[in-house]
Amino acid sequence: MSFPQPKPEIPQVPQHLLRTIDCQQGAVRAVRFNADGNYLLSCGSDKSLKLWSVSRGTLLKTYSGHGYEVLDADGSYDNSQLCSCSSDKTVILWDVATGQVTRKLRGSIDGTVRCWDTRSRKFDPIQILDEARDGISSLKVSEHELLTGSVDGRVRRYDLRMGQLHVDFINSPVTCVCFSADAQCTLTSSLDSTVRLLDKSTGEMLGEYTGHTMKGYKLDCCLSSKDTHILSCSEDGHVYCWDLVEGSLTLKLPVGKAVVQSLSFHPSETFLLTSMEGRVQVWGVEPEETEEDGDVVVVKKEKV
Repeated sequence: MSFPQPKPEIPQVPQHLLRTIDCQQGAVRAVRFNADGNYLLSCGSDKSLKLWSVSRGTLLKTYSGHGYEVLDADGSYDNSQLCSCSSDKTVILWDVATGQVTRKLRGSIDGTVRCWDTRSRKFDPIQILDEARDGISSLKVSEHELLTGSVDGRVRRYDLRMGQLHVDFINSPVTCVCFSADAQCTLTSSLDSTVRLLDKSTGEMLGEYTGHTMKGYKLDCCLSSKDTHILSCSEDGHVYCWDLVEGSLTLKLPVGKAVVQSLSFHPSETFLLTSMEGRVQVWGVEPEETEEDGDVVVVKKEKV
């Protein structure tokens, strides 16, 4: 006797507000999960970088050393180091445990991408990529590849192993780029209020996602951890979530009344971080019960 195959679970998206963190570091320019998703980084306009516990929303450490507002940050795979960049044109490597600066490198805003060997004590970059004709707005690294987005309306993918450059023309200033989890596609957002999914190898456009507003701010976009959904910040105070295959709007998540500046999806689970003004929000699929009285915290969601 044969039994019917179980129906596959419908992919879910974060839609319940689990907690809000008041970062107290001015406007939060970017929010990022660390490599395993247990911690988050918040980049402040007050020149500070802060490390938080995602599950408790507690501050673990503050990193100070930039001369102007911190624009973005990321963590190493072993969680021993952090890297942050600032409007003061510096890139800083931090020791997570001690909070000390291990390297401070001089960057630029001249439209180039600069690569350093962090194992060397030399301050000069080992390579400068100068193909862009305007400022670099976004940069992602994946093994042997660099993906950049530029205000000149082009997405450039550098294959460092093969020594090749691939260029896709978007025809609008690019605000954010990222790789898909399966490394087969790239995602791009631009100031024409459109998010585009491109085949990495051929440059063929696989999908266009619209409905949000992105005309005057540099805002984030990303894919869910399993590449089932596309997410984007919006100037109207919402996060827009589309089904990757169908292209339909799955969820219009109300975050607040201001611009949603940044977002980050958990590397393996269904959690989402958003930032608005000076606060960071943590979102999940299910509402969270408090330990004290079992009350359920639910936020009203706006479905389409």
